[in-house]
Amino acid sequence: MSSFRAHLCILLFMLPALSSQAQTDQPKPVETSQQFGAYTVHFSVFNSTFISPEVAQVYGLTRAANQVLVNISLTWTQDGKTTLGLPAKVSGTATNLIQQQRTLTFKTIAEGDATYYLAPLRHTNEEVVNFTVQVQPDTASAPFTVRFTRQLHTEE
Repeated sequence: MSSFRAHLCILLFMLPALSSQAQTDQPKPVETSQQFGAYTVHFSVFNSTFISPEVAQVYGLTRAANQVLVNISLTWTQDGKTTLGLPAKVSGTATNLIQQQRTLTFKTIAEGDATYYLAPLRHTNEEVVNFTVQVQPDTASAPFTVRFTRQLHTEE
């Protein structure tokens, strides 16, 4: 499904451009990746209704106005060349402001040379969620940990 990969890539890589626009209600850009040496962990959270019904059916994803998908991918850069998403072990948690913690169950999406990881998460409108995600490349002995916070909105 190259359309699915294209859709995820667009979502993953357009977020930094959107977040760099001057906004009075958000003092700093939204972080969407973190580097660990030559590795980069990319992360985004988007409403599950952004995925078409056909793609959702192929990958067994549920679309709902109150459900987001946490998207994780891992790339590696050497000599100015960056890989597509690499295979890794991915796990994580989502914790709201009253410390209710939910385990994220990631589904592996492998398309050609690219691998992505998606985890569904149900939420309430305007819920603030702190994410902690561990990503362990096949070649690394210790996982990389990324932490980020998002305010989630339901689709109307």
